[in-house]
Amino acid sequence: MNPVPASPNPPSSPPPATTVRYRIEHDTAYDYSQTVSVSHHLGRLRPLDNDWQTLHEFRLRIDPEPSQRVDDIDYFGNRVDRFFLQEAHDRLVVRVFSDVEVGCPDWKPDMPSPAWEGVRDGIARDRSRGGLVAYECCFRSPLVPVGEKFADYARASFGEGRPLVEAAMDLTKRINAEFSFDATATTVSTPVSEVLEDRRGVCQDFAHLQIACLRSLGLPARYVSGYVRTEPPPGKPRLVGVDATHAWVAVFCPGLGWVEFDPTNRCLALNNHVRVAYGRDFGDVSPLRGTVVGGGWQKLSIGVTMRPSDEDEASPESGPSEPSPLSQSQNQSL
Repeated sequence: MNPVPASPNPPSSPPPATTVRYRIEHDTAYDYSQTVSVSHHLGRLRPLDNDWQTLHEFRLRIDPEPSQRVDDIDYFGNRVDRFFLQEAHDRLVVRVFSDVEVGCPDWKPDMPSPAWEGVRDGIARDRSRGGLVAYECCFRSPLVPVGEKFADYARASFGEGRPLVEAAMDLTKRINAEFSFDATATTVSTPVSEVLEDRRGVCQDFAHLQIACLRSLGLPARYVSGYVRTEPPPGKPRLVGVDATHAWVAVFCPGLGWVEFDPTNRCLALNNHVRVAYGRDFGDVSPLRGTVVGGGWQKLSIGVTMRPSDEDEASPESGPSEPSPLSQSQNQSL
């Protein structure tokens, strides 16, 4: 079969949308039933500072104070904060304040893009740096399988010769319409195949499912973690994911780069989304994880507040008075 040619009108990157500046407070607390003697932790909590985002300020406060702190960059280009506690403790509190300005491209669902088959057939031959990075995201990863059942589900959106962005947006809308948001339906270990069968889950599940569908068609897709702004139009409900960390999907499109889709909220991820980390799946971008010696059982609580910086707001020094219970859209691990 001859590959479907690209669109006769080569796409070009759209202009950036109006920038929006946000102040974000993210509190995490671990309460242990027994004393922890030593613990090592790794956090991906720092919003990205790149062509789309400007990180004006970032503060990380840890109680108890770590004996050592190191920050570096991981394989995927995310900023990582590592810290080590060597004093006995029965509670760990990690408080983050970020001041970030977002100005990503103003993507449109109907903007010109190549036929999806042309992207599929061309990505393996692309030896550019960007092409090689994208090709890595065409295969299964620890939390995202590939297989015929995922390809079958995707094919209703990916008709012959359909532009990639249009097809990916259609898949985004179908997942939103056909799957129910249910924070009680899944756990960290729920397989994507079970999510496809039961049609229930949270943002992490929907992102993994959409990535599985795209990769099963041979298309490059990656996982995005961050925050979502939830200010609905008058009379409309708030977007799912308010006051929580969030997850969505990026699809590589030649000529446009990585275009981002949010299946939980049925939209393109634009300036209402703040990017923190990219990876193959959630395992590459977990906000906070680590290893502890001792501790017994643990209770995890999280509170997130995200608001435009021009709104009246409480002092960032204070943060939320008490973190809220962890929701399934905020999975973190120790």
